[in-house]
Amino acid sequence: MGIELTCAAVRRTSPGHAHTTRSPITSAVEEKRQQPPAIEEKPPKPEVAPEEKPPKEEKPPRVDVEGPHAETDEDQKKPVPDDDGRSSGISGGDGVATESAPAKKPACDIQGPWASDVCDIDGDVRIHGSAGTVLIAPSIESGGNPNPQEWRVRPYSRKHQGGIKEVTVRELASSADAPACDVRSPVPAMVLAMGGLTGNYWHDFSDIMIPLYLQAARFEGEVQLVVENIQPWYVGKYRAILRRLSRHDIVDMDRDDRVRCFPGAVVGIRMHKEFSIDPAREPLGHSMPEFTAFLRETYSLPRAAPARLAGADGEEDERARPRMMVISRRHPRKLVNLDAVVALARRVGFEVVIGDPPFNVDVGEFAKEVNAVDVLVGVHGAGLTNSLFLPTGAVFIQINPYGKMEHIGEVDFGIPAVDMGLKYIAYSAGVEETTLVDTLGRDHPAVKDPESIHRSGWGKVAEYYLGKQDVRLDLQRFEPVLRKAMQLLRE
Repeated sequence: MGIELTCAAVRRTSPGHAHTTRSPITSAVEEKRQQPPAIEEKPPKPEVAPEEKPPKEEKPPRVDVEGPHAETDEDQKKPVPDDDGRSSGISGGDGVATESAPAKKPACDIQGPWASDVCDIDGDVRIHGSAGTVLIAPSIESGGNPNPQEWRVRPYSRKHQGGIKEVTVRELASSADAPACDVRSPVPAMVLAMGGLTGNYWHDFSDIMIPLYLQAARFEGEVQLVVENIQPWYVGKYRAILRRLSRHDIVDMDRDDRVRCFPGAVVGIRMHKEFSIDPAREPLGHSMPEFTAFLRETYSLPRAAPARLAGADGEEDERARPRMMVISRRHPRKLVNLDAVVALARRVGFEVVIGDPPFNVDVGEFAKEVNAVDVLVGVHGAGLTNSLFLPTGAVFIQINPYGKMEHIGEVDFGIPAVDMGLKYIAYSAGVEETTLVDTLGRDHPAVKDPESIHRSGWGKVAEYYLGKQDVRLDLQRFEPVLRKAMQLLRE
């Protein structure tokens, strides 16, 4: 069976994850994008995508979080985070600046029902964390604000995500209405929420880290993160990245009783698209290759490009054996014939290593292992998030399990892989490659009629195609994919 170049259709959302909101990407936006082709191995039947749930951490790592009573007005010189926040509701009328002040730009940017709201504020900002309020005081020179507005913002990238408290952003009519400062900061604040869907490795980056990078990069570390619903395990696990985005201690917003004054703030974060960056969207000038280069710098990863199989004279070094990592899963969607797949890859000419990162492993240590390989292979799942650490130009092979889930694989990893500058191959397991045949029988609707399972709702899709099947690769079908990967490294 041949391998063909395809441009797969993109769905608005990724049902491979228990999202309570649709993706901020619309089909109209995606149709305008010039998507580079992805290489796809089509199966006898279509397939699926995954979702991970992390184990609870028994002892969260120590977190550099500012204590609620640890600073004074004199000794506090910490930055404030700046996010691209949007607002979800406005008081004082219809939420638009009144005709008496037509030139005034609203503090909060409302993008519609699905895109998260973000407030980008310059000037005197006073945050009372435990009260969940961000107050905007007019300058004395302005004479006050005759038409103050108010917004209620969920400072998370998925606007309707459950469990995220709203923050009230309120303009004050007069500087005299502003509460006194308990702490003054020389740098702006960036207000965001943790929690939500984090704990799934993919969501850790797609929902928080990439949107946060988009908003924080401009400050070059001189910003202070003010975090609602702070997750100590998240701060500990991604400490190195967060320290590069902000040189200052994180403020635990929910426990902070003092009024902190900042010379500006961003409230809320917004994703461009699932697990990726669109250079055409605000803030402009950012891209996934830029973000992955940032990660390489953060973790001191040495390789920015994969191994070259040809020498300066163009002749291939027959001794060269590019390195391949196969991501091993312990949960559903594991490769049941992993040993045979490894043996096949070695016959094709690869040096093969197995990647099996536990939830609590240090991100930087495993990132070094991934950066050392030229090809990453794995069944769709959160472990493929490690594609972020591959050298640009490496080959990424995603195996979509059975169940008509190619769209999820494309949205969650396929498009992002191309955006990162990786050489992407999608392989879809056929009905003969799923263990559902063994456990349910060929006449079960999940095997016989995947479309009916999709029509029944996401719950059944997740139950069968993400939670109850493993994959037994057909080595004869999969061998051309490995040979194509080798060829791509020669180009």
